[in-house]
Amino acid sequence: MPELVPFICEQFNLTEEEQKELTPSGNQTIIRNRLGWARTYMKKAGLIEHPKRGVFRITGRGKQVLGEKPDRIDVKYLEQFPEFVEFRNTRRAKEQPVVPEDDTKTPEEALDTAYEQMRASLEAEILAAVYAGTPEFFEHLVVDVLVHMGYGGNRKDAGRAVGKSGDGGIDGIIKEDKLGLDTIFIQAKKWDKPVPRPEIQKFAGALQGVRARKGVFITTSAFSDGAVEYARNLENKIVLIDGKMLAGLMIDHNVGVSAVATYEVKRLDSDYFEDD
Repeated sequence: MPELVPFICEQFNLTEEEQKELTPSGNQTIIRNRLGWARTYMKKAGLIEHPKRGVFRITGRGKQVLGEKPDRIDVKYLEQFPEFVEFRNTRRAKEQPVVPEDDTKTPEEALDTAYEQMRASLEAEILAAVYAGTPEFFEHLVVDVLVHMGYGGNRKDAGRAVGKSGDGGIDGIIKEDKLGLDTIFIQAKKWDKPVPRPEIQKFAGALQGVRARKGVFITTSAFSDGAVEYARNLENKIVLIDGKMLAGLMIDHNVGVSAVATYEVKRLDSDYFEDD
């Protein structure tokens, strides 16, 4: 496989960026993942064989298939071989998939896609729950997210800091780290409409008034293009967190969510089976 990956990349004229593209989980490159499953599928269909560790070669059936010059060899094509159908049926029975199989994706890619769909649905549920809460609840939520991310020292200190300032467009001040080596100024807006550029300008002016270098603007909605562009060009750092990003941070740092199941996905360690 280590020899096959660069060869296939050259055959398909893949750019360096395409060669480095990862699956959504980030655990493996897409090309390596797809090559691995292509090898497995063709082996199960009897088109290639595995005579010894680290070596694969074409079989008589494989040569016959190439002689027929098919337009493409995909899952649908391989279903003409009983051994492959048996393999697929056995795997389906063992895995009991909860989502329909997509023959254009490897199992890892299908699992990643299902996870992303579930995460997007959860993000929408979280935002709906945040919208339904009171402004006071939103302040507590902001505190919890920041503390779980490692800011603010502890929740008691952060709770006193956020929502207490009210100083010219600043909703709160929080420690950047547990030692309090620097401070971050907070602006939080529980809105259902995009935050426009003037709001960011006002926050930036407030930061300048207290000689602050760092700020975080959090909203339950989104930011206008003008607001994003303005924040990007500021000398002082202002991080914009919109509703989608806020929901993602809540999921990543276990704020307002709980785990219902954990799956550990493993893959073959090909180096283990290679000859010394």
